[in-house]
Amino acid sequence: MTEAADKKSGGEVFFYHMTRSPLEATLPVLLSRSLENDWRVLVRGTNMQRLRWLDEKLWQEPEDGFLPHAVSGGSHDADQPVLLTADATIANGANALISIDGADVSDIEMSGMERVSIMFDGNDPDAVAHARRQWKAVVAAGCAAKYWSQENGPWEMKAQS
Repeated sequence: MTEAADKKSGGEVFFYHMTRSPLEATLPVLLSRSLENDWRVLVRGTNMQRLRWLDEKLWQEPEDGFLPHAVSGGSHDADQPVLLTADATIANGANALISIDGADVSDIEMSGMERVSIMFDGNDPDAVAHARRQWKAVVAAGCAAKYWSQENGPWEMKAQS
């Protein structure tokens, strides 16, 4: 664990095991809740083409609202309440981080953010294995981890550390 992680008791890291709803349906809900908490959010992925696809989906959801966001690389990245990126830099001063598609999260981010969410496709064995490794890293960093699953329908917390 890093020195920065030692100084704080640890952040909250939520794992979302998606089995019924795809990312493009689940992410807008988490983003809306984050914005309601006045959090600035960084959505970190691993592939810019997929992030641009997700950007298009986010402009369509929610039907009755608006999710202010952008894909990184623009001149106003620092001003974005929600920034989608494949970069490790937190260009928008986010205090919440959402990791998708197995994107890495550092110990400092886990301990320093208001919330870190790790979303993974429960129908992809590689994604599940990667999420298990991430869970172990979160626990080793001294952060509180909560595992949410939708296998029985609505989201339920199934485990916590």
